[in-house]
Amino acid sequence: MKRIFSPTISILAMAFVAAVSVHAQTATNVKAVDTIAAAPAVAITSSTSATDLARAALTAQGGEKFKTLKSMVLRGSVDLYAPNSTQSIPGGFIIVLAGDKVRVEIDARPAVSFKTIYDGQRNYSSLPGVELPPASKFGLPLLTKFDQPGYVVTAIPDEKKLRGFSIADADGNLTNFYIDTATGRVVKFLIPYNGYKFGTENKKMKEVDGVLVAFEFTQRLEMPQGAFFAEYKVKDVKINQPIGDDVFAMPN
Repeated sequence: MKRIFSPTISILAMAFVAAVSVHAQTATNVKAVDTIAAAPAVAITSSTSATDLARAALTAQGGEKFKTLKSMVLRGSVDLYAPNSTQSIPGGFIIVLAGDKVRVEIDARPAVSFKTIYDGQRNYSSLPGVELPPASKFGLPLLTKFDQPGYVVTAIPDEKKLRGFSIADADGNLTNFYIDTATGRVVKFLIPYNGYKFGTENKKMKEVDGVLVAFEFTQRLEMPQGAFFAEYKVKDVKINQPIGDDVFAMPN
């Protein structure tokens, strides 16, 4: 396996953090529930404004329960694909999220072994040159901030039956969201970062203590050498459990 594969897969891991990150701030017993999605609080039509689309997406994600999460821990399996390859590299992952703090580990040895930590101020990566963006600046966390000063919600072209909108912060960091018109759920989102574009598509979602969690999803990263692809399956979720600061301690 060429070495370029490992750092690029680690970038996919970085995108994964943005995919599942939650802006945290409460401990509860956690139960995953297969749900039939209810209709969104805001009726979605071809003329629904971008701001109302964002509001519907936040409601579908769990509303206040999503906004006030304290922490989330996800464990599961991942299959990694190099460009033009039908043969996957299987592995496992763990993601620990608490506010803006993130720890990601992907283990698909011997091909890929990667760890990255963001403690709210500093980044660490086991692969030199691979830096994790602050988790709160991309992906689902933006849904909790769309109506705050400094954030701009803009209409973007729809994709087939999915309505589209983008959320950007004052620094220009943005995420493009595409939601199901029947449920308001985020089916797909795209994150442009450092000249790359990360795409995430949610395949299977469940409620965990009132918060919507993607249990199966795919990611695609377009690179000059081709598209990298990853399939994730979450097998264990813990929400709002106490997490010590040592989890985000920087290695010596």
